[in-house]
Amino acid sequence: MRKVTDPLGVEMFSAGTHPFSSWYQQKVTDKERYAELIERTQWWGRQMLIYGVHVHVGIEHRDKVLPILDALLNYAPHLQALSASSPYWGAEDTGYASNRALMFQQLPTAGLPFQFADWAELECYVDDMYVTGVIDHFTEIRWDIRPSPHFGTVEMLVCDGLPTLEEVTAIAALTQCFVEDFSCRLDDGEKLPWHVQENKWWAARYGMDAIVILDAAGNERLVTESVVDLLDRLEPTAKRLRCADELRGVESILTYGASYQRQRAVAREHNGSLKAVVASLIAEMRDGIAK
Repeated sequence: MRKVTDPLGVEMFSAGTHPFSSWYQQKVTDKERYAELIERTQWWGRQMLIYGVHVHVGIEHRDKVLPILDALLNYAPHLQALSASSPYWGAEDTGYASNRALMFQQLPTAGLPFQFADWAELECYVDDMYVTGVIDHFTEIRWDIRPSPHFGTVEMLVCDGLPTLEEVTAIAALTQCFVEDFSCRLDDGEKLPWHVQENKWWAARYGMDAIVILDAAGNERLVTESVVDLLDRLEPTAKRLRCADELRGVESILTYGASYQRQRAVAREHNGSLKAVVASLIAEMRDGIAK
């Protein structure tokens, strides 16, 4: 890509939002699906100048999909906190680590997924959405985590855009290890846990400083401490999947901060300059996190 963009003087970066670009000055991609989205959602859809990373993990049997999806919801806040990269919106600091997370859920079929007892219940729900005209295609169900029947995967949509390849591979490896761990536990006859409560909001608001609810009893822990425990537990799975090096990239995020923290640090160092923030994001995409 850079062979094309460098001679044009065009730079690239990745984050959940552009720190100062105005949504109303941007063109919408000329595709039928986006035109239909804008027609249906109007102002809320038009302002969705937001960017996320989707991670697909293959599932070998349909009956495993919904239990794995429900179990993944326990760790969506961890993935959201690690990937949070959208503190700024319209040149203002929102006070959130991931402003994108709460903007995205304003779409009518976005947000946390519903619980279904079995695949047939999900099919009935989707049929109702078709009949009532809420959706024309399954992909218009934009839950934070969703089945992707076309690919035979569970798809994680919770993450903000990630500035570096190291962070992309780390988040992908962590997601893959979660799914494989849950899949093996199902094979062993376990019933996977499910609890969400307010964790999504806490992770979007406070990022790496979020306190997450760990279980139905209301036990809580700092999300970064929980991540450290998870890395130890998932290490054997990562070795089996041959992604142990990529999973260790999560440690770099814990050490050097998530993107929203690095962006704010740059702003503080440059008297609040968001142009300096964008320059740092461009540099990170080229060279990785400065260490």
